[in-house]
Amino acid sequence: MPTQVPGEPYQRISVDEASKMYDSSDTVFIDVRREDEYNNGHIKDALLIPVDDILSRIGELPEDKKLIFICAAGVRSGLACEMSAAMGINSSLLYSITEGTDTWIEKGNPTSYGSEK
Repeated sequence: MPTQVPGEPYQRISVDEASKMYDSSDTVFIDVRREDEYNNGHIKDALLIPVDDILSRIGELPEDKKLIFICAAGVRSGLACEMSAAMGINSSLLYSITEGTDTWIEKGNPTSYGSEK
């Protein structure tokens, strides 16, 4: 079940919760790791927007879909959620996967490698 820590403008979810949202047309996954990390394995069809680029690329994020951010361990994805909220994206649409991409892959969820989406 998604949880929200007081003061955080987003909800924290597990890989299992995120995988249930994967096929939804109102959901976009965003990988906020570096490109080399992304190329080593990422959620299939996830957008690559490194956390350092979130502010300059905020216009690439749809404002009418749930935005699910993932990184290696949940720190950068939480930061990306906070940045997105600060830039005006509705906080009810922001999610951070608390487990990292390795857990996503280990659980057999849809994964791509290299620059393949």
